[in-house]
Amino acid sequence: MSRTRRVFLITAAATGAGLAGAARAQAKLDEKDPQAVALGYVADATKVDTKKYPKYAAGQVCTNCALYQGKPTDAVAGCPLFAGKVVAGKGWCSAWAKKG
Repeated sequence: MSRTRRVFLITAAATGAGLAGAARAQAKLDEKDPQAVALGYVADATKVDTKKYPKYAAGQVCTNCALYQGKPTDAVAGCPLFAGKVVAGKGWCSAWAKKG
């Protein structure tokens, strides 16, 4: 096997593995996930239990949280609190922090 072909095959295999990992990383966070439950995460901020989370204020959503790793227009994006999962842009959790 030629060196060029070997390098191509190794690169293709590594790229494929990387894409498979990226697909797994895009799993939506389930509200029943233990970390989500611990932080009071809901995919729809209008459903926050305000008695349990009195710190919540209308208008607080993941897209305007300092931890949200997407653009304000993204429907879902990563959050460092939920590694390997994406959160809903319209969601909320008790770790919400205003973007500076």
